[in-house]
Amino acid sequence: MTLKICVAQLNFVVGDMAGNAQKIIDCATSAYHDGARLVLTPELSLCGYAAEDLFLRPSFIQACDDALKTVSTALSGLKGLHVVVGHPSGGDERTRSVSVQRRFNMASVLCEGQVVAAYAKRELPNYQVFDERRYFVAGDKPCVFDVAGTKVGLLICEDAWFDAPAADAKAAGAELLAVINASPFHVGKGDEREQAMRGRVQATGLPLIYAHLVGGQDEVVFEGRSFALNADGTLAARAPSFETAVFTVDVVQGVEAPQPSGMAPVPATATASGALSVKHYLSGNIAEDGSLEADLWHALVLGVRDYIGKNGFPGALLGLSGGIDSALVLAIAVDALGADKVRTVMMPSPYTAEISWVDARDMAKRMGVRYDEVSIVPEFEAFLGSLKADFEGTQLDTTEENIQARIRGTLLMALSNKFGSIVLTTGNKSEMATGYCTLYGDMAGGFAVIKDVAKTLVFKLARWRNAHDPYGTGAEPIPERIITRPPSAELRPDQTDQDSLPPYEVLDEIVSRFMENDQSSEDIIAAGFARADVEKVTRLIRLNEYKRRQSPVGIRVTHRSFGKDWRYPITNKFRA
Repeated sequence: MTLKICVAQLNFVVGDMAGNAQKIIDCATSAYHDGARLVLTPELSLCGYAAEDLFLRPSFIQACDDALKTVSTALSGLKGLHVVVGHPSGGDERTRSVSVQRRFNMASVLCEGQVVAAYAKRELPNYQVFDERRYFVAGDKPCVFDVAGTKVGLLICEDAWFDAPAADAKAAGAELLAVINASPFHVGKGDEREQAMRGRVQATGLPLIYAHLVGGQDEVVFEGRSFALNADGTLAARAPSFETAVFTVDVVQGVEAPQPSGMAPVPATATASGALSVKHYLSGNIAEDGSLEADLWHALVLGVRDYIGKNGFPGALLGLSGGIDSALVLAIAVDALGADKVRTVMMPSPYTAEISWVDARDMAKRMGVRYDEVSIVPEFEAFLGSLKADFEGTQLDTTEENIQARIRGTLLMALSNKFGSIVLTTGNKSEMATGYCTLYGDMAGGFAVIKDVAKTLVFKLARWRNAHDPYGTGAEPIPERIITRPPSAELRPDQTDQDSLPPYEVLDEIVSRFMENDQSSEDIIAAGFARADVEKVTRLIRLNEYKRRQSPVGIRVTHRSFGKDWRYPITNKFRA
């Protein structure tokens, strides 16, 4: 006997309960006619993940309750179809000073117009970007339901990273584990998930299906990559990454069943009583794994596409300087939106090199985007004229550099206001860490595409994109000179980034150790880094928290970004 299970690896929109419900209905109906009798939707699929403080609104929970009824009614005529839907349930008791949660992160099993089983998430993560204990209380009971003679144990995301929920499901009779998830992407997360789930199936002796979300939501991205594991930990199936998919897994029930790899059949094992236990073998298509650079590129493209698309912007606008950061952001934006929805503006200063003009024009032509040149020289001279008396007797310094950056930010925001396109900022993680960016200048905008991409990785991604054309928008979009010339803000004569910063290979490693992994300055020095470099970089990280608090939201691609993962006080005397 074969049970066909469909994983609805779909892109849901936070707060669009009607739209999300319809996606579930359409997918489940189609899957049923294709022979599926169990459909798994991701964690909190009905409302989208994560809804954050929307969970605190009673009207939001009521809308979710109504949408669940809509799904149940719409699918009631599909005999034998079980659909697992993620949604919030319950409320809280609140005063202005105290809140007591009575709300659950739920999964309901719908069949023929009824909720035949329900499960409340037991393990509530409260680290990195997660804040689930703010909204939910933990469940304490397993959930096992029967589909066509197979007993399915239901878990929600974090539950599967711990021993007890899966063990309790097995003790309650589960023969197969179904895990619905909303697990944000970061570099290496996909392999980490599979390895963790492999440990879970090997501990329980049960096969497992991991149903995952896909899409961008503010600063986080969900890459899909749903998968299935057999009870021995072997990969049985895997959905593609960074795209919606109706992912099908066949579950073969019997004493002997062929494994998808072509290995010899594995017989059922004997129980203590000597009777043969029935085994379940999973099979399906296995999508290829991507490289680090490929995964990063697809994550950034998806993050841009969904942020702009879900928020209703008609297109994107960015300052194209002839440098590598803006070139990379342009390539990402075109891959995400298409050339017709991206506009670039070159805003030369008195210090802009001729090659920057040439390379910016070349890049825009390669990408097929609108390109305009608006000199900031008249505005810069006007500012200096207005401040002449105040600045008399002083030397040129970062003040004049910042004026130029702020003129550019003002022009871009004016174009954004007039025509509706969102300004994409082009600063990278190395700059955000050290404050090598201008508040209300190059930080002005609506979405920070490479905010979590270190400068060394910027170069790697540029070279990867020149070697690949994943969205068919043009091969080798970034002129080679943009990649090879020394990076510069071009805000003073003969300026380079390395005039005031350590080499990026050194800088990025110090940032990673200190910011992403919480190593102390002394630990980093002991690892072989020069004390002067470590002290300079860590000092800059501390000093520039006030800037980062005012920066636009940006895409998270590491396990710790300057966003919800990073909550450091601005007023802070700690120095270790």
